[in-house]
Amino acid sequence: MDHGLGLLLSCFFIVFSSLFIFSEAQLAPALFMFGDSLVDVGNNNHLKLSLAKADFPHNGVDFPGKKPTGRFCNGKNAADFLAEKLGLPSAPPYLSLISKSNLSNASFVAGVSFASGGAGIFDGTDALYKQSLPLKKQVAYYATVYERLVQQLGSAGAQEHLSKSVFAVVIGSNDILGYYGSDSSTRNKTAPQQFVDSMAATLKEQLKGMYNLGARKFAMVGVGAVGCCPSQRNKKSTEECSEEANYWSVKYNERLKSLLQELISELKGMSYSYFDTYSVMLNLIQKPAAYGFKEVKAACCGLGNLNADFPCLPISTYCSNRKDHVFWDLYHPTEAAASIVVQNIFNGTQEYTFPMNLRQLVAA
Repeated sequence: MDHGLGLLLSCFFIVFSSLFIFSEAQLAPALFMFGDSLVDVGNNNHLKLSLAKADFPHNGVDFPGKKPTGRFCNGKNAADFLAEKLGLPSAPPYLSLISKSNLSNASFVAGVSFASGGAGIFDGTDALYKQSLPLKKQVAYYATVYERLVQQLGSAGAQEHLSKSVFAVVIGSNDILGYYGSDSSTRNKTAPQQFVDSMAATLKEQLKGMYNLGARKFAMVGVGAVGCCPSQRNKKSTEECSEEANYWSVKYNERLKSLLQELISELKGMSYSYFDTYSVMLNLIQKPAAYGFKEVKAACCGLGNLNADFPCLPISTYCSNRKDHVFWDLYHPTEAAASIVVQNIFNGTQEYTFPMNLRQLVAA
């Protein structure tokens, strides 16, 4: 063999090998995130009218750089940990990308986040916060990204890329909390079972829309024990969880599981992992010491009783022992709690993940 050619082939092999090793560490080509403030990584920073913002202290006190980024958390949130598990960078907020004048289609290849604080499955659940991106809007934005990926990769290439990517959906809490709001007009017109059935039917249509735009692997995160967040405990003199809100969270999750099984039979090539957030969060609350927590009722950052009379604001006080707390503010978990939740999403047993965990989903 010609010495120069042999050297060239050796160099090619080394480069190819290093690329292969990199791709092995990366379990999925992309992560597309849909949801609410539990996974918002900064979209609401770009919504001028929104009151649901976290781009100010003390949010981000434990985030790299110790600056607020728009995450409703002291540090990384579930979206960040999901990306880490998949060997990907955190999916950037969609609204931050499209605000750039030099945006290229390649910016979307590793995924993007459409999640928005205050968002719900229904349009209008954000009325309290003036502005957010409800799920229908998030899916519409994804349709734009899909078109850009087709331009970048070609139709067949985009389909191949997206079929192996993860589509994570973390939404529904705001719909249930809004329904149980003291001034909820919906509650006077709609029975609880009818409401959760309608949530599921609306979600099903949006998931079908995502499927029609290439989505195949869905990481579906159920609604947590919303009745146990500090905002709901603070409404009770006993500071106990709202059993009614929790009951209908469970009912919605049951409906969500059944609709996912319906979709499997309707949509060829679709697969999913459903995560029982409710049970895992209840474990943290009922057996805190087993997970390294001490405080399960009060928020770390806020003002008033249980630090839940007001959100985490620059004038709020915040705890020095964030790892001891399950809740960062009146609604959202701490970085420590979010990390445990995602660990279970990724590696959980069938007690919490159905029909498989996220690690198994990406390998399927």
